[in-house]
Amino acid sequence: MRSVLVTGGNGGLGLGIARYFLGHDSEARVWLGVRANREQAERLSAEFPARCRLIDLEVTDPGAWKSAVGRILEADGRLDVLVNNAGMHRDCLLAAMPDEIWHKVIAANLDAVFHGCRAVITPMMHQRFGRIINIASLSAVLPPIGQTNYAAAKAGVLALGQTLAKEVARSGITVNSVMPGFIETDALSEMDDEAKKSARRNIPMRRFGTPDEVAAAVYFLASGEASYVTGAALKIDGGIF
Repeated sequence: MRSVLVTGGNGGLGLGIARYFLGHDSEARVWLGVRANREQAERLSAEFPARCRLIDLEVTDPGAWKSAVGRILEADGRLDVLVNNAGMHRDCLLAAMPDEIWHKVIAANLDAVFHGCRAVITPMMHQRFGRIINIASLSAVLPPIGQTNYAAAKAGVLALGQTLAKEVARSGITVNSVMPGFIETDALSEMDDEAKKSARRNIPMRRFGTPDEVAAAVYFLASGEASYVTGAALKIDGGIF
């Protein structure tokens, strides 16, 4: 059985990635890292009661990571794939950005990836196999106005992944990032209709992406076929950049 941990397991993208693994790999057990909000994750777990489990995980807390990884190892004996998907943004022009918003966004998007990678590296080294896929953002390379905090965090995720990939390459572990653009999730629903129209006009494909399209790339990077791909950053944006 392949053991997979997906953080941000109650969000649209996390659920899409989890469902893709469950649908395409009958040997996979998917652990959904969740916090207080877990209704959608519970519904997915009910569909796959033997192969989809919820696990409490506050991604900014290193102690929570240690506990979650320990529980997975106890249950499955291994942890093969980590998808660092959890994140959040609080957009604000830098001149008006409160310290709290800067630190909260950096913690949720960059510190969390650091804690997660550090928590899984040792067991993956022991098994001489591992796949780490970090969900970055197109904002890392094409940062919009109002996202100094989020863009900086996601750019840090890319650099962290590229460096870590070199550090663990000889241990059978690959580390890659994906950079989604506009994807049809709950986060996109926060945009008003005019903003959505404007965004579509800037996408050469003239449409938003789907969670499945991101999940397919994540699934490939977690597969044996991607064993020579590491330190990569794959954009999934319909041609924006």
